[in-house]
Amino acid sequence: MEEVERTAKSVDEAVNLALADLGVAKEEVDVTVLEEPSKGLFGILGGKPARVKVAIKDTAARRAGNFLKSLFQAMDIPVELQIEEKDRLLNININGQDVGVLIGRRGETLDSLQYLLNLFVNKNQVQRCRVLLDVEGYRRRREETLERLAWKLADKARQRGRNVVLEPMSAQERRIIHTALQNRDDIYTFSEGEEPYRKIVISPKKHG
Repeated sequence: MEEVERTAKSVDEAVNLALADLGVAKEEVDVTVLEEPSKGLFGILGGKPARVKVAIKDTAARRAGNFLKSLFQAMDIPVELQIEEKDRLLNININGQDVGVLIGRRGETLDSLQYLLNLFVNKNQVQRCRVLLDVEGYRRRREETLERLAWKLADKARQRGRNVVLEPMSAQERRIIHTALQNRDDIYTFSEGEEPYRKIVISPKKHG
């Protein structure tokens, strides 16, 4: 149920009845006043109540939440969703038991789910938003691991004076490596190869 019509003595009362039926807050809906209340003859006979239509706003957060809830219900995986929407960016974190299956090997399953969710949320939308999907903070932990690895291998490349080639990574993880090392003046990074085997090369700079 995404919209309801309700009547009451006043517009505010009708809106509150509709909000209770929908189970949402007022800022989550659009309200259309279909009929203003009117008093009857001499304020007694023939009066009409207020009639309103209250519809839940079609937001990226709601579309994403409904998609994920339906998916996990079909998979019989109980989860809790934390959704934050700001400046066309949607951050979603999934919590629950046995949700590790949603991550996959080095986040491959999570990346695929994020890709599908981006397609669904932005379908037929004029204003597009970016969806970032995470499972119990996995991406933050993975990012910290990659940053430490980047610096360790950069030191290795500098000390040995030759290139260090990393294993193939997704575009998102390669971006983390590039960003982590972009301010170092003793090495530089570049990517080589074709997807899905594209990898980062850390190369020492030759001074003098």
